[in-house]
Amino acid sequence: MSRQRTSHLVVALAAIFAVAGACPQVASAAEKYHSLYDAAFSPDGKLVAATDHTAGAVVLVDTAGNKVVRTVALNGKPTCVVWSPKGDRLYVSELGAGTVAEVDPAAGKVLRRLNVGARPAGLALSPKHNLLLATNMGLHCVSVVDLGSGKEKARVPMLNVPHGIAVTPDESLALVTNLYPFGDASKATQSGCLGVIDLKTLKKVADIKFTSGSTLMREVVCSPDGKWAYVSHTLGRFTLPTTQLDRGWVNTNAMTVVDLAKKEAYATVLLDRLTEGAADPWGLTIAKDGKTLWVTLSGVHQLGKMDLESLHLLMDGKDIPADKPTPDGTPRHLSQIWGEIKKDPNQRAQLANDLAALYGAGLLIRTRLDCNGPRGIDLAPDGKKLAIASFFTGDVVFADPDNGKVLASVPAGKQPEIDTVRRGEIAFHDARQCFQHWLSCATCHPEDARADGLNWDLLNDGIGNPKNTRSLLWSHKTPPVMSLGVRATYEVATLAGFRFILFREPDPVDVDAVQAYLRSREPDKSPHLLPDGGLSDKAKQGKKLFEDAKTGCTTCHPAPLLTDLKMYDVGTRGELDRKDAFDTPTLVELWRTGSYLHDGSAKTLQEVLIDRNKKDTHGTTSHLSKEQIDALVEYLLSL
Repeated sequence: MSRQRTSHLVVALAAIFAVAGACPQVASAAEKYHSLYDAAFSPDGKLVAATDHTAGAVVLVDTAGNKVVRTVALNGKPTCVVWSPKGDRLYVSELGAGTVAEVDPAAGKVLRRLNVGARPAGLALSPKHNLLLATNMGLHCVSVVDLGSGKEKARVPMLNVPHGIAVTPDESLALVTNLYPFGDASKATQSGCLGVIDLKTLKKVADIKFTSGSTLMREVVCSPDGKWAYVSHTLGRFTLPTTQLDRGWVNTNAMTVVDLAKKEAYATVLLDRLTEGAADPWGLTIAKDGKTLWVTLSGVHQLGKMDLESLHLLMDGKDIPADKPTPDGTPRHLSQIWGEIKKDPNQRAQLANDLAALYGAGLLIRTRLDCNGPRGIDLAPDGKKLAIASFFTGDVVFADPDNGKVLASVPAGKQPEIDTVRRGEIAFHDARQCFQHWLSCATCHPEDARADGLNWDLLNDGIGNPKNTRSLLWSHKTPPVMSLGVRATYEVATLAGFRFILFREPDPVDVDAVQAYLRSREPDKSPHLLPDGGLSDKAKQGKKLFEDAKTGCTTCHPAPLLTDLKMYDVGTRGELDRKDAFDTPTLVELWRTGSYLHDGSAKTLQEVLIDRNKKDTHGTTSHLSKEQIDALVEYLLSL
């Protein structure tokens, strides 16, 4: 479990109880679950391409007959999919393989693979420049590929785990979401940013900072006129102690509107209701006229339909026409914030704290979907149908864009009988049995139980001393749990998570399933390794330094766990801490766990080893040159 925020670890799940009969403990090794991650209509609307993340394929669904007509096997874990303008090519990111597959949808075969670096996720095309752009979550950059030659033209650095990407209608800019914040997590201003790339120069020209606490920035879409961008994300209230969940005290779920001309966040609006969270917003799609937007709410298995036209009127201090009805026919109840914005446009910033602003005004309608874990979403070219990728049921769900009614569900294939690990994975991502549905375990531990990049003030070690979320990887192997070791084992921490973060008394079935899921997690290959899995020459130099008795790194971080499971004072106590000694974390997957230290106050490993280690209490590194420090860091990032 998380050394720090294990409390968020366990969300009980209605889906667990929906499985009839006894479950086998282990699924057949030959069987693979179908888990759809993204969906996109072909330009003519006749097909939907959906990525099957766990089965390693892209499926093509006939939208007239509601059936799978072709399945193309791919490498790695397919994530995002985009169509070429003519519909004669598909591009699919192959997470884990370091490539983007160019697929002929008619022939059902891969024509070529484009090398883009480890862990590609979001994709976008710029036909005018003949470019493919792929976000690289492992190396924190965007790979720009010339589609003619198939070669990389550039890698544009981003801040922290770029995920979603969109190209503006005039193809002048690419907009990139950073999944996590980058910076000193101990600061109250910690927040994620939207990166902006100039497609002429292939240089980043801006990092647009969002409201403090913004993280899990999944997807971004542009308005058809190119004036606005919309980003889905969570909004953690990390400066408050986790004493309650009511009214979004701990976590809220949001969409930020970005002014592209000014390159600044215009407003952040909450997708939640007063007493019901909209946990884990994910996919976005927008109507051709720019008046309506749809968002998948993955943690609560819902579809949100937003009246963008009226939203922009209110944000501009104008009135919605009296004769314009709300989508569901209910009266509008404008909260006080809209009147304040009329008087002072700067009051738009307060929308991030108003749970009644959207639903009271009738701007957002939420509909329950008959699926589990909706993620990617697309609107048909004729605007008459939505296609939604359902991750845990493995279906392409077609829904009516007007009322959200499910029209058809097309399975990618036959699902194996669910086992305990899969049940735990489903539970981990489900917010429905969290009190008022504000969050799931994956809200704070995304990407298969890793970390959200924020500090949280949990009450298991007193109030007023927040600490950084930790990855749950190998938590069952590395007790005690939490930075101060206040939970003896991850089993103890799991129970505490149910009771003190989700505010419910857990069922043993839930606990066992989530624990099984966490035990099944294994480290991902570091993107800093060579293609053959070996160390670079620089990392080999760093390995020698790591193992050198003079530095003392292996004293506290011995193989194979890369932790000795003990507490030490390494000179990193902050002004809010009440103790000097902290639990030694494993260094496994150090490449994906920044910011660093127990309070997330070090942005880079260089900062840990130089600026935060002047007395050599955190390993003896003061005698190392800059080149040696860089080599040591290269090795650490390769673990």
